[in-house]
Amino acid sequence: MIEFLQQISVTCFTTSYAVVLVIELLRVAGRMPGRGLAGLIMMAVGIFTHVTYLMLQATSPAGYSVDLPAEIGRLATWTDWSLMVALGLAIAYFVLYLRRPDTIVGFFFLPTILGMIALAMSVRHLPAFNRGEAVEFWRNVHAISMVVGSAAVLFGFLAGAMYMVQSARLKRKRAGSALRLPTLETLQKLNRQCLVVSTVAVGVGLISGVVMNLNRWGEIPWTNQGIMLSAVLFVWLASATVVEFAYAPASHGRKVAYLTLASFGFLVLAMIGVLSTSHGSTSVEPTNEPATVQPPPNESAANRPAIHHQSLLRSPS
Repeated sequence: MIEFLQQISVTCFTTSYAVVLVIELLRVAGRMPGRGLAGLIMMAVGIFTHVTYLMLQATSPAGYSVDLPAEIGRLATWTDWSLMVALGLAIAYFVLYLRRPDTIVGFFFLPTILGMIALAMSVRHLPAFNRGEAVEFWRNVHAISMVVGSAAVLFGFLAGAMYMVQSARLKRKRAGSALRLPTLETLQKLNRQCLVVSTVAVGVGLISGVVMNLNRWGEIPWTNQGIMLSAVLFVWLASATVVEFAYAPASHGRKVAYLTLASFGFLVLAMIGVLSTSHGSTSVEPTNEPATVQPPPNESAANRPAIHHQSLLRSPS
């Protein structure tokens, strides 16, 4: 199975996205039986091969220069980053299409996705960043994403609390007093937006933390309490988002408020796990020494040999 997946190349998901674009353009020809299902299948195939390709780039040293394997960062080239932007756009389009298959958002998303892939291929000759630089980059992404995710959870918690108070005041017919709160519709919208933003941000933070650890240590300490609780927080937020958009009872706003209040509880647990352990500390290393050698700290970028990403690209499948 691994041997088969290693044959996946940029050509695989690029072709899938191009086929989806052609299928979308066929809308102008009128109704075609099976067009929507074919587009969904090809988009799912494209996203799967896209994710698999990037995961192999991050975890497998195959294809790297045998002379300087220690200096190459994982997912640390402009090509990798451009492909990750393309993947994010592809996932966003897939979700939008599932929600509103009658729209023509693919006319805008798919050319942009293919354009980002073309950009990734055009900059593949640029040298890769070394592991030290990759760690710094992914640490910044991890920190910013987790801060944004935590702020969104807290904002949602406040909106949920205000929703519950305002709902109770409306039942007692006291909402028109001098001490006013936003309307239930406004608070409900804020809750939903915070839920989506926190899910995406925490997801990005979790993935960037994984890549950061791969660059720093060559492994992922999954048993770390902070990492485990952060993963639990993301699973909860993702589940809550799915429930929010897939299930709509009569008390829809109250349901969203309950979800955001529960998300705050998971955030508190995750923060306790982070602050009570060595998670995020740069001075603590795993017990097992990594199989890589960090570059000298005083080595300048001008003196480092150029490591080209071109060798990372596998032959087309």
